[in-house]
Amino acid sequence: MTIDPAESPSGSNNVRSLHGDRANSESPQKAFRQPPFNAEVEQALLGAILRNNRAYEPAADLLRAVHFYVPEHQRLYEHIKKLIDRGQVASPATLSHIADTDEILREAGGTEYLYELATNVVTVLNAAEYAKTIHDLHLKRELIGLGEDVVNDAYDNSDIDFTANKQIEKAEQRLYDLASTGEVDRSVVSMDVAAKRALEMAEQAFKRDSHIVGITTGLRDVDERLGGLHKSDLLILAGRPAMGKTALATNIAYNAASAYKKIVTEDGREIEEGGVVLFFSLEMSAEQLAGRLISTCAGVPSDKIRRGDIQQEEFERVVVASQELGRIPLFIDDTPALSITGLRQRARRVKRQHGLHLVVVDYLQLLQGPPDKRMDNRVQEVSEITRGLKTLAKDLEVPVLALSQLSRQVENREDKRPQLADLRESGSIEQDADVVSFVYRPEYYLEKEHPEQRPNEAPEKFEERRLRHEQMLVEKRNIAELVIAKQRHGPVGIVELFFNGELTLFDDLDRAHEGGY
Repeated sequence: MTIDPAESPSGSNNVRSLHGDRANSESPQKAFRQPPFNAEVEQALLGAILRNNRAYEPAADLLRAVHFYVPEHQRLYEHIKKLIDRGQVASPATLSHIADTDEILREAGGTEYLYELATNVVTVLNAAEYAKTIHDLHLKRELIGLGEDVVNDAYDNSDIDFTANKQIEKAEQRLYDLASTGEVDRSVVSMDVAAKRALEMAEQAFKRDSHIVGITTGLRDVDERLGGLHKSDLLILAGRPAMGKTALATNIAYNAASAYKKIVTEDGREIEEGGVVLFFSLEMSAEQLAGRLISTCAGVPSDKIRRGDIQQEEFERVVVASQELGRIPLFIDDTPALSITGLRQRARRVKRQHGLHLVVVDYLQLLQGPPDKRMDNRVQEVSEITRGLKTLAKDLEVPVLALSQLSRQVENREDKRPQLADLRESGSIEQDADVVSFVYRPEYYLEKEHPEQRPNEAPEKFEERRLRHEQMLVEKRNIAELVIAKQRHGPVGIVELFFNGELTLFDDLDRAHEGGY
């Protein structure tokens, strides 16, 4: 018999094995449907590998033994893989002793079956296509199993905590895991291709008005230090309460969305500036977040807007700001208690429907881990969440800016400026992040500290210390620091920013002073 998978439709069950004892094509009994598989394609790939081990290379990253449907093919691929991975040759001769002692392979024909596989191969050139077909059929069988599990879970009401939404998230997680298996096209890239991509990024930065590679933060000094927010990066923005984490993240999201535009180069290529932004607000409602942005854009304190304590002219500015906000590509998802699986599914949907260039998460500790994984402790759950956010950034090729809390140990130090060790559940966050930065406002702590005369301290010394404290408070008024503690792509350091608490506004320090804030 000659193997020609090209003549057998992909996924066809109407095949028989070489030794003729697996005929399943013309059975008159069709009371049940068999799962999709193609034994001839499996035979063709195994035969190609046995004839020339180089045919194993395109299959190695994509296939595991479980991806084959026929049991003897699973077992044979396992043995082939072990030999080749050890640097040995896998051939009918080298596998003959295994084929004659392995019960499953012996029942299939033993050594004779191996020689028949290798002898009847038409070509080894189609090995990559054979591997893709086998993997595709495996995924279809997994989808059938997943669908049956979804039905069974929906019928099962024994666990009242396993709600419909949790079942949906579990199914989404399994679907995502299936969709991400076998993605080998991006695993190996030649230096030639990588260099060309790097040159394209440099060219785009050169031709952009902002002259940065990534998505702009709208803050000149931050962009200069970070080069913008880069694709596939996970950026952590952390700080103690009242430091302005959400305000800064909101400002960055607004600046990026309002800067969105497309530039057509002289050679007809399209370059995008700014971007479409998706903001996951797990702490504040969409209305509260929008209210903050309106306050910032209109220049009217948010507490006055909430109380209605504004003049007609201020109200008109609020209306104009609201209309301007409605025109920028900024989307808010305020779903509470969102899991990393749900977040990923929503982000993929927005990218599919509107395009997506930046994801902001406020804040990391309010996310929940995957619904199908039992976590022994919170540190393990946060590890799953940060890995999920980093994976999301790489999958969607967008920067993910995630806010994070800091531990209370900051308050116990004399120097309140945050450090990497202050991150709550810090190990995984610091490890997975490409950039870790902290928001720190010296003014906040200086206002809380009121110098008191120490025992045996001379009055003039106390007065000198009090005046120095007052002078520092004046110098640090409306100044915030962005402490960049880790950056894979560049230097660390401190960027000073202007901060207006009434308007929840962050801006470049010199520009804010010139504007008279």
